[in-house]
Amino acid sequence: MDHNRHWVGTWATSPAPSEAGVSLNNQTVRMHPRVSIGGDTVRVRVSNAYGTGPLVIGAAYVGIRDKGSAIVPGSQRQLTFGGSGAATIAAGALVLSDSVHLDVPPLADLAVSLHLPSVLLPSFQITGRYARQTNYISPPGNFADTITMPVGKITDEWFFVSGVDVLTSHDTGGVVTLGDSLTDGNISTHDVYCRWPDQLARRLIARQGGRQLGVMNQGLGGNRILHDLRGDSGLRRFDRDVLAQPGVTHAIVMLGTNDLRNRNAKPEEEVTADQMIAGLNQMAVRAQACGVKLLGSTLTPFGNETYMLHAWNPGREEHRAAVNQWIRTSGAFDGVVDFDQALRDPACPTQMLPIYDCGDGLHPSDLGYCVMGDAIDLALLD
Repeated sequence: MDHNRHWVGTWATSPAPSEAGVSLNNQTVRMHPRVSIGGDTVRVRVSNAYGTGPLVIGAAYVGIRDKGSAIVPGSQRQLTFGGSGAATIAAGALVLSDSVHLDVPPLADLAVSLHLPSVLLPSFQITGRYARQTNYISPPGNFADTITMPVGKITDEWFFVSGVDVLTSHDTGGVVTLGDSLTDGNISTHDVYCRWPDQLARRLIARQGGRQLGVMNQGLGGNRILHDLRGDSGLRRFDRDVLAQPGVTHAIVMLGTNDLRNRNAKPEEEVTADQMIAGLNQMAVRAQACGVKLLGSTLTPFGNETYMLHAWNPGREEHRAAVNQWIRTSGAFDGVVDFDQALRDPACPTQMLPIYDCGDGLHPSDLGYCVMGDAIDLALLD
């Protein structure tokens, strides 16, 4: 171990139960995480958080992506786990690969390949979520070490891989973005990397001076502060997805919209501003106790949402406004990111400006997502 350096997450995705209904049987999955910071030594995190039984990894490789399902020749590196080329991950558990030497430039696309020799039916509960980018599933067989993997199926899901870390200088930090579909980039164009954490990563790499920071996107579609939906609530996953992330020094939380929308229409899950504020305040207390600076971000307007009928009403709007006022003025956070101000229509503040709206009144357009990334004062992350 190099005691002059430490591990920092350069990419992450939040483990959650996959909703794709995919079955896998002796196949290889090749996925393409785009890193934030670079490095010369990497490791990969593989999660079986929601599996109903042990997950067998027959072989695993990482390399620099070329085009399609191909990797740059000579860049492929076998991933081992405690010295073994195979691993069995207990239900609910996580494994870290051994470190490998690989020169990874900032903002590079990697290819992480896992051979899954067992039969994995939907009842196994695959850990993975939508990626908003193109990944690949092979025909039957172990193709983890091939330069151009044969493609049996194209997928836009992550399967089991939950993070990539680089060994880097001790003054390098990491920022975790904790949120829902607006952080995960839902509805954004595939393969163009318009999520606001992607834009934040680009800005951090491009700036002159300032602390180097990895960006770990822990956005999870449907996520809420207080109640589970499509995975664990923000409060339940806070330790795993924020505080346990390698090298984390800062986090940005944007949660609450789905609490207000109450997708399942359960009366007992209809929330108030005070309940949401209490949850967000707990996150701030827990982060700061661990030496992590937490930035609070305001909730964007959804007054003309068509994604889900009747999601907005005047009462919920009052709660949104109260939460945003608290985020801006309470001093509970180490800084504030005002996404509401960045996206709202000045002529109708309960709605997004049309050019920033993807068309459903809830999710931003590609431009809107990038505007969100531009709205973050980078000085708050130093």
